[in-house]
Amino acid sequence: MNRIQITDDLSFSRIVYGMWRLGDDTDTSTAHVQAKIEACLEQGITTMDQADIYGGYEAEEVLGNALKAAPALKDKIEIVTKCDIVAPMGRYSDARVKYYDTSRAHILASVDHSLRLMDVDKIDTLLVHRPDPMMDHKETGAALDELVASGKVRSVGVSNFKLHDWTLLQSAMDTPLITNQIELSLTAHQGFTNGDVAYLQERDVPIMAWSPLGGGSLMTGTGAPQKALASVAEANGVDSGAVAVAWLLAHPANIMPVMGTNNINRIKSLSDALKVNMDRQTWFELYTAALGQEVP
Repeated sequence: MNRIQITDDLSFSRIVYGMWRLGDDTDTSTAHVQAKIEACLEQGITTMDQADIYGGYEAEEVLGNALKAAPALKDKIEIVTKCDIVAPMGRYSDARVKYYDTSRAHILASVDHSLRLMDVDKIDTLLVHRPDPMMDHKETGAALDELVASGKVRSVGVSNFKLHDWTLLQSAMDTPLITNQIELSLTAHQGFTNGDVAYLQERDVPIMAWSPLGGGSLMTGTGAPQKALASVAEANGVDSGAVAVAWLLAHPANIMPVMGTNNINRIKSLSDALKVNMDRQTWFELYTAALGQEVP
């Protein structure tokens, strides 16, 4: 599997395994989690996407338990995790309201929690999970720089940021932001025309795409996009999900789809997207179906 260079000494697999449902599985045993990771590694998928809030602030610990039981896996994977969402659950059950916290104290504490729960001594990439309307960009930027300088975090990025959020935070940092994880799929394609993708593509910043299957709707719906996907899938001997992922991979902006599933068989087939012949006309056939009309 091709890889995307993130920094001089860090690269990600082109497809990322998303762990937001890891704690929701009926089986969270260390053996089962290890089996998921091994299924990814067999296909060259080495990058694991986490967040402190996943699983009600428990998914990082589920991963950590597996890494404690099989420490050799730590050197085979890259870990991305996120912080800044505070929701009234888990260790924040006393919060009165869901809110964002990009203060230095919260970010540093969140990283320490993540390191301990995942049983690792560094995080490959830390993302600010959501734009914080109360962000003091100088304080937040300095905290992220501090984490990189300390060695606890190798690189930093953001998630769900618009270009003005990106430039505000980056203006207060010495460390370059290395990715933006945004929603991109055939059902959330606005990023290709509203400047989200273009801004990052211009700067050679790789993009992480969450919900690349439209929350599963691209696999189960009966509309025009689903029918178009099914047609291409049949021609390529794969399922519709593989075609939806191949549609993102074909774009020149270095998009890394984040695939979240607990089904081992589905995990084993994540790389089927690489088998799809996605030429320009096929890409536009799918895009046209998603738009509901031909391009102007």
